[in-house]
Amino acid sequence: MFIDEVTIAVEAGHGGSGCCSFRREKYVPRGGPDGGDGGDGGNVIFRVDAQLNTLHDFRYQRHIRAGRGAHGEGQRRTGQRGEHAVICVPPGTILRDERGALIRDMVEDGQELVLLAGGRGGRGNARFATPRVQAPRRADPGQEGAQQVVRLELKLLADVGLVGFPNAGKSTLLARLSAARPKIADYPFTTLEPNLGIVQWAEGESFALADLPGLIEGAHAGKGLGMRFLRHIERTRILLFAIECTSPDPRRELEALRRELEFFDDGMRHKPAGIALTKADLLGPDAEFKDPFADLRVPRFLISAVSGRGVPQMLRDVGQAVKKLRAAGQNDP
Repeated sequence: MFIDEVTIAVEAGHGGSGCCSFRREKYVPRGGPDGGDGGDGGNVIFRVDAQLNTLHDFRYQRHIRAGRGAHGEGQRRTGQRGEHAVICVPPGTILRDERGALIRDMVEDGQELVLLAGGRGGRGNARFATPRVQAPRRADPGQEGAQQVVRLELKLLADVGLVGFPNAGKSTLLARLSAARPKIADYPFTTLEPNLGIVQWAEGESFALADLPGLIEGAHAGKGLGMRFLRHIERTRILLFAIECTSPDPRRELEALRRELEFFDDGMRHKPAGIALTKADLLGPDAEFKDPFADLRVPRFLISAVSGRGVPQMLRDVGQAVKKLRAAGQNDP
């Protein structure tokens, strides 16, 4: 199950209490205080793990607590520090507080954020010994760990995002190009969650392709699957519009798709884009195809995910475009 939004409560570990102790050793005159300090509580740390692509792990684990520091002991022994709570999240996860304010955008693999520091351990009575007060009976309790409610939002990181109306052939294309196995059926809204696949377009060269759930007109206002998945399109480098080549009005479909994206985020109009005219296998063997987008200055590909027609050329062109954007550092997700 794909989960891209979750709210969790996190709590840093409490610090251990200091120890109030006195030396009692044979042949050691005037022993004195020897209580050790308590250990610090564990931190709450968020870490990006590129092996993850969903927030499913948090579906049933909504409260995460770091370890408590151990109490101090006699002979000036400091308590052990509490174990850190390391929370692994997929790349593209946004951390927000309970009011919705941005905390951090976690993008790069291995990136870490210490969100909450553990409570400090209390001081043992050995810390309070002075020439005047040689037998202090005072020790500090450990500090309590901080607590916070955090909202996690996932925006998939992909080089190419497949965008189109329901049943435009996006899932079939993803299944042909990658090892991903999205659900494929002949009814609308077959894809109910984003699917991500790695596409190899040349030796040693690949890009991430995301099949995003079908849009309909009014999606930005909550129609159909609504705007829940629109945010995943924000981080893609290139938009690939999937439109059936046998559609009665492909121009209107493209304009409707662009309009929905721009309503959601006006910056979408500036993203590099291409058009995949899908289901070319439905054209008759002698049928002449007239390109409905011939006047547009965007790459266009007449393809069939079933027969493979036009797919190799599209892969090369899209792969080269992704490679150039990566090298230029432009349009980074």
